[in-house]
This record gives sequence, C-alpha cells and structure tokens, in this order.
Amino acid sequence: MVRKSLPLLLLLALLSGITLAVSAAPSNTAAAADNSDCRPDGLATTANLAVPYCLAYDTDGREKMGADHPRRVIGYFTSWRTGKNGQPAYLASNIPWSKITHINYAFAHIDGAGKVSVGPDSADNPATGMTWPGVAGAEMDPSLPYKGHFNLLNKYKKQYPNVKTLISVGGWAETGGYIGADGKRVADGGFYAMTDSAAKINTFADSAVDFIRKYGFNGVDIDYEYATSMSNSGNPDDFTVSNPRRAKLMAGYVTLMKTLREKLDAAAVADNKYYTLSVAAPSSGYMLRGMDTYQVTQYLDYLNMMTYDLHGAWNNFVGPNAALYDDGKDAELQFWQYYTTSQYAGLGYLNSDWSYHYFRGAMGAGRINLGVPYYTRGWQNVTGGTNGLWGSAPLPDQTKCPPGTGGTVGSKTSCGNGAVGIDNLWHDEDTKGSEVPAGSNPLWHTKNLAEGKVGSYGPAYGLDPTNKPEDRLTGTYARNYDSTLVAPWLWNAQKKVFLSTEDEQSLGTKAQYVVDRGLGGIMIWELAGDYAYDQTKGEWFMGNTLTTLLYDKFKTASPYGNTKAKIAMPSDVLDVKFTLGGFPVGDANYPITPKAKVTNSSTTTLPGGTEIQFDYGTSAPPTIGQQSGWSLSVVSTGHTGNNIGGLKGDLHRFSLKLPSWQSLAPGASAEVQLSYYLPVATPSNITITFGGKSYTAAQEYLRGTGGTPPTSTTTTPPSSTTTTSTTTTPPTSTTTTTTTSTTTTTTTTTKPPACTAAAWDAAKVYAAGGTTVSYNGRQYKNKWWTQGDRPDLSGQWGVWQDLGPC
Repeated sequence: MVRKSLPLLLLLALLSGITLAVSAAPSNTAAAADNSDCRPDGLATTANLAVPYCLAYDTDGREKMGADHPRRVIGYFTSWRTGKNGQPAYLASNIPWSKITHINYAFAHIDGAGKVSVGPDSADNPATGMTWPGVAGAEMDPSLPYKGHFNLLNKYKKQYPNVKTLISVGGWAETGGYIGADGKRVADGGFYAMTDSAAKINTFADSAVDFIRKYGFNGVDIDYEYATSMSNSGNPDDFTVSNPRRAKLMAGYVTLMKTLREKLDAAAVADNKYYTLSVAAPSSGYMLRGMDTYQVTQYLDYLNMMTYDLHGAWNNFVGPNAALYDDGKDAELQFWQYYTTSQYAGLGYLNSDWSYHYFRGAMGAGRINLGVPYYTRGWQNVTGGTNGLWGSAPLPDQTKCPPGTGGTVGSKTSCGNGAVGIDNLWHDEDTKGSEVPAGSNPLWHTKNLAEGKVGSYGPAYGLDPTNKPEDRLTGTYARNYDSTLVAPWLWNAQKKVFLSTEDEQSLGTKAQYVVDRGLGGIMIWELAGDYAYDQTKGEWFMGNTLTTLLYDKFKTASPYGNTKAKIAMPSDVLDVKFTLGGFPVGDANYPITPKAKVTNSSTTTLPGGTEIQFDYGTSAPPTIGQQSGWSLSVVSTGHTGNNIGGLKGDLHRFSLKLPSWQSLAPGASAEVQLSYYLPVATPSNITITFGGKSYTAAQEYLRGTGGTPPTSTTTTPPSSTTTTSTTTTPPTSTTTTTTTSTTTTTTTTTKPPACTAAAWDAAKVYAAGGTTVSYNGRQYKNKWWTQGDRPDLSGQWGVWQDLGPC
C-alpha cells in the first residue's frame, strides 16, 4: 500500500554420553512467565526483558482486538485527503471505527537528520497542525498539545479503545527520500542510506520510539519499497541511490527490523504498554527473489502482504490488479515461457494465494494479513484477450515510456498504455507534475462508471469534459468476473479500456479465504476508496460498504491460526542455528543457490548423521537440491503440480543430515550448497535429531518459552541406559515407559475405540472435500485438497474438521 506516482516494474527475468544445553522455564517473575505464554508463536524475544505481551495478546498468543474482532481489519488512512486542495476530504471522522481493528497512518518519513518525521509543525501540516472548522466530527480534542489528523485519531481512540494506530514510515514516494515542507521531494537516500550503518539505524529506531510516545501511537509500520537485490526495483527516482547498494540492502533491512524490535520491546517494558511492529511486504515472486529469505519475519507481530499492483500499466500485459489465484493463463508469465519451464512446476506467482503460502513457510497463518486494494489499475487501447483480460496494451510510442517501465529486460517488453482522463480520476503525478497514465481510481468512481454516471465530484478532480475528450463519459463499462482468478473488471468495448476493480463478490470470497485458512485478517489500501450510495445525489461516493462486509464476515469467525508448525514440535530446545546466506545478486540468482549454514551454538558436539528437518512454503516446488555430499530428502509434500485455483497444502518438509564422517563441535559450523528455483521464506519448524532424541531449534521462538537457550541448564541425552520423555510421534503401543537416571515411570493409556472410517494415510492425496477418515480414535472430514496434514493438528481453521470420537 503505497501512494504511487509511478508503479513498480514487475517483470520476470526467468524468472552417546554428552551434555546438551536446552531451554528451561523463564527465570523471571511469575508475571513474566504469564507474558511468555502470551507471546505469539515465532515472535523473537529480546534478551533480559519481561515484555508485557499479555497487554496485547491472550494466553493462546492471539491478538486481543475485542469480542467481535477475531480477525484483523487494518485500514490505511492517508495524510493528503484533507479537503484543503478543493477535493473531498477523508478525515478520522469518516473512518468506520467500529468495523476495524487497526489504522496505519500514511505516511511519516525519514528526515534529513535520519529521524521519523511528518515535517515541521505549522498550521498547514495535516498531521499536527490542520483544523477543519465546521466539519461535524472533526472538532479538535483540546486536551492534546497538537492538532491535525493525530489529534482526531487520538480523540476517536478514546471512544474505541480496542482500535490500535500505527505510524507507517516510507511508502513509494518516501522510501528513498522525503517530501519537504515546500512540497518538493528531497532525494537524500531514505531507507537505502539510513540502513548503511548501525549508528544510523539506531538513530532512526530511537526516534521511532520517541515519535509513537509523543503522538499516542501503538506501534510502527515499515513500508520500505524495496530492500531487494533486483536492479531497477522500486521508485525510479531512487535508482541512483538504490542500485549501487543492491547487494547489501537485505542485510541492512534485517538489522533495521531487529533493532526496532529490541527498542520497541524495551519501551514496552518501561511504559508498561505493548508496542507493535509490522511491515508492508512485497508479494511478487520477482521482487522476493532478490530478498534472500525475507528473514525479518521473526521480528514482526504481523505482516501485511501488498497483494495488489500485481499487474499494471508499467508494462503492456493486461491483467488483474489483485487476483486471489492463478489461472494458468497469465500473459506476463506466458510471455516469459514461465509455465513451460519445468523447474517452476507451473506455479504462477502473481496472485495472493501464492504470496500467502510464501510467507506461510516462515510464519503462522495468524501473523499474515491479506492486502486488498480499494482502487483500480487500468489500460486503454487494449487488444486481444477476453473482454480485455490477458490482452495487450503497449504505449504506441515506446520512446516516451515513463522511467523504470518498458524494455528493462533486454528491450523485450513494452511499457503499457495506461488509462487516463475519466478513467484515471486520482491523477497521480510524476516528479515533473505530469499525470501518470495508470487507470487509478477509487472504487466509488468505478461504481458510477458502471452505471453510466460521472459523479458530481468530477470538477473537483480536474475533469473537464467540455475541453478534454479523455474526460468525457463515452461507451459502456460492463462488469466482468473471473471466478478462477477471483477478479472483477470493467470493460469498455468502445474505448478498449480495461479497469481492474474490487467489489462485494471478490472481497467476500477473499474474506472467506482468510477465515478458512486461518489468516490474521485483511489490510486495506486505502480506506478512502470504499463506497456507499448517496441517495440524495443519486451517485456513489466515499463510504464503508466493503469494510462493513469484512466486519460482518469476520465477527463470528473462528480464532486465527496461532502456530507455525503443522507437526508436534519437541519441547526441548537446542541452540543449533540453521540459516541460508551467500545469495547471488539480482539476475544472477537463477537458479537460487545459497549456502545452508549449520552453526552449533550449544555446549555439545553434534555427531555425524545428525538430522535437521525444516519446512518451507508450497509456493515453491519440493525440488530443492544440494551439492556438498550431505543427505537431503523430502519428508512430506504439501502440494504437487500447478496452482490453478490455489495451492492445496501449506508446507513441504525436508530432511538434511550431516555426513556420517562429519561432526560439529560447540561453536563450529558447516555449510552445504543448496539449489532451488522459486524463492522461499526463511525455513521454519526446524528440528535437530540425534541419539534417538529430537530438539526444536532455538531460533523458532516457540510460544510459551523464553525462546532462547539458557546459559546453565543441562540435561542428559539418551544413552544405552537412559531415556527421556520427549517424543514427536504417537506411541505405537498402549504402554510407554519413561526412564531417567533416578526414576522410572510407567504410564498406561486406553486404546482408542474402533473406527469404521478408513485410517488417515499421510501419503494419500485427499483430492476433494468431504472425505471422512479416522485417526487416534476420532473421525475427521477434509474441507479441501490435502496431503500429509495430520488431522489432530489441523484446528478449527485448518483443512480437517473434527467430527468427534468414533
């Protein structure tokens, strides 16, 4: 979610008697132990701090948002719709406060001193100085020392205390610089330059804490576009500063987010007020290919996927702005022969479902939010396709392409012919003040176009149908819908204009997707694009129809998914790190060939044959390979084949074993070369097994533990005469014996009742919903395609419905 004066170019370039250190119960107070129970699964801890997680999360590690808000509805509220420019205002009083859970204020920036800022205080500053006399609901709260949007946001938070506000820093225009008080952009490097050094990062992070304390925010949202190694990515105005730094941008991003997490946690302890950290994350496989394994997920309360701008007039391929699924016909992917390149297994990556599964490989579903656009993208003079869909619309004169678009990759593609005039109501401008042809409209405007209306607001947005033919209402805008993509659009056959939209049907399907798969919720860019029908004027205008739909869909939904793993993770924790690094930069990363590094930070030697198991998302095929003599195999597969209509499972699981001749002493590390073809997020659910016992890697930050190994606690591992009680699989008999060096305990369990349904088979594909299976004395019925998902670990939001005992 960005205010984009020029969109991102999304092109596909090819697209044993030893002693172990294990975790013990936290050594803090009882209150700290309770807070540990509240910490979300996988969220990194800050050493030596009893962070008050329970102020924001329940004891299941789920965010507390009010009884009628089991899922998030996050709305971006922008600074510039003030009404002072003659256009309609969208103020805090217009926000449907009872229907949402979070508000992200867009945007703050990094000022010349490297600190978070919204500009100097003045009567013209929309954040802290403006007032709106005579506007009902926009009266200032006199108890606050500042005016503007910040005053009104805090005023309404008093009435709606469950709603949280975050300051969003960056955005398209202010990632590599900032807009000065005179309205001109200062291209001083922004995030790109700030993340050059730890000192600059500390200055920024300290200022972020000061800022949210001063203005009453609940946290920080980072909208850094983008810390990728792919050249010419992000705002073309930033290329002179971003391109020379490509090789180190991701490393700086990781340091930034780790620092913010630690400083926000320290502030939370000092203030006894929990502070949230989130990001706006790219969703295209092209962009993520240059972001290593997006290894900042561990520091985030949640992540907002920018699952829009997946197609736009930066190139000539006409497609949906924010499709939920792939249909196997994406014109951009077909052009690059992507579907026919076997290594990609036909996994189309320009859709929301692919993006969700990418991040699901590193995080629990409940810490991921699906982004939806309350605006359009569009082209003119479209040829081919089905009512424009998957057609082509190149700009006739390719010498006039906007910077950063068109033939970037060997001059093989064309920049697009973006819609203008009445089909581009928001009139985003480039740095020279010229309109960017993009087909960018609020959804309420497209509702009027579909009904053959201009809307009385036309003159306020500069429409001049008398003197400008492109501003006239001509032709008929017919609504089309593709149920495979889950994508609506308007098609004007006379003008050959295609506008990719969003409406109740598509958003309702996306909301159900969020509910069914356990996602945390939905993020909206931006609230001012929502619509309602104005009976007095007889036209559509700003409203909250879609946001209300989300609220109604979510208010009775089950709780979101609160765990990363779909297997039972070992309760003992071992400090053995498994990381990927050494990524090739930019277009050199085909295939993707990082080195997996295993570092033994525990107090014992790992013997040869030690097994490390890990997961990654089904957004990449399970075809990872290694080149260093280790043993690498697939344990389970969550999805096979293409992803038309959606990926079926969430995770693939793999086994990597140390060579029999190689051991790792404490402090030692070893590397193995890997190779794969689609990007994966940081491998997760890592376990280490040797000597007949399994451990969870400390880097998993399991919920309910301190998340880091202690310095003194040890336990004796299995040997010929001793065993431990930890197991990761169900017992195979009705009696189990647990033995330690001093005691022996025998536990007898009751056999489950006989079941008539066929036993669940981990290797079997359950291709359609409605199949009943039995497992451990209970019956389960699948809701959709699945393979390898153990029924008792599915939960309310998972693929298996628990039907009760046999």
